[in-house]
Amino acid sequence: MARLGSWITPRPEGIYVKPADAWIDPSQPRAVALVTHGHADHARGGHARVFATPETLAIMDCRYGPQPGAAVAYGETIRLGEVDVSFVPAGHVLGSAQIVLEHAGEKIVVSGDYKRRPDPTCAPFEPVPCDIFITEATFGLPVFRHPATSGEIDRLLQRLHDNPERCILVGAYALGKAQRLIMELRGRGHHHPIYIHGALQRLCELYEEWGVPLGELRPATGVAKDELRGHIVLAPPGQLNDRWSRRLPDPITAMASGWMRVRQRARQQLVEMPLIVSDHADWDELTMTIRELAPREVWITHGREEALKHWCMTRQIKARELNLVGYEDEDD
Repeated sequence: MARLGSWITPRPEGIYVKPADAWIDPSQPRAVALVTHGHADHARGGHARVFATPETLAIMDCRYGPQPGAAVAYGETIRLGEVDVSFVPAGHVLGSAQIVLEHAGEKIVVSGDYKRRPDPTCAPFEPVPCDIFITEATFGLPVFRHPATSGEIDRLLQRLHDNPERCILVGAYALGKAQRLIMELRGRGHHHPIYIHGALQRLCELYEEWGVPLGELRPATGVAKDELRGHIVLAPPGQLNDRWSRRLPDPITAMASGWMRVRQRARQQLVEMPLIVSDHADWDELTMTIRELAPREVWITHGREEALKHWCMTRQIKARELNLVGYEDEDD
């Protein structure tokens, strides 16, 4: 009897689906690539043909130029070789998807990156019961339990209210995190202009084009210091302590990331105000998802694989580590 999932092969450079002759999130150019979402550690240019959601293809077009591909809407099923392939929401960023593979009476779900809590910028995670669930483990340690996002946003707004003569400079990745922060701020009643670094502009425009209303955004570059006092400024994390930030009016430096749970990371980045806002599932959400889907096997990709594997094995769930390479923290 063939081993469960014997028709897909995890390799360091991605997951190869043999009966479809296609790769999922390959790190090298391939003839056929199925892409879960637009972050650069999952979506790379150079493939001969790309299958992804319309939003992900738009993001890839923005980053790499026009992509030779085909858009697959949520819930749509396509046939590649001998495999039925569908894309369902992952709740990670705009257009992010889990890829559902059905072949030989088996169903395999490749989650990509995902989170379970609400996000006003993207469709929520959709649970799909399956035989094999391939999960990330970015925050796959019990120490990672993310607080309520609303509480972190309220802390940010209170700090702004208490320091009207200063600005708050928030480090946020250009795809997903920046737009989510803006929408979370709007949801907490902050409708003032938000100033953004030029590196965030194009993707914010793309989100607007796909129906995510971000409110009034203004470029932070070339603005007088006095205009920025009492406002929030968003910039890529690399700009927090760069020469660019020195022209801001006594900024309070913040960083929005699940990694801000680790004080050492905050200190290393000279972050005065850590904001624990993550676009990945935390430990409780990872384990809740596995319980909910009740797969026969769990395969674990990038992150803290060993702890999640141990959790599965102690609950009689067969688990294995895939040891894929090239997946970074670009999105958190």
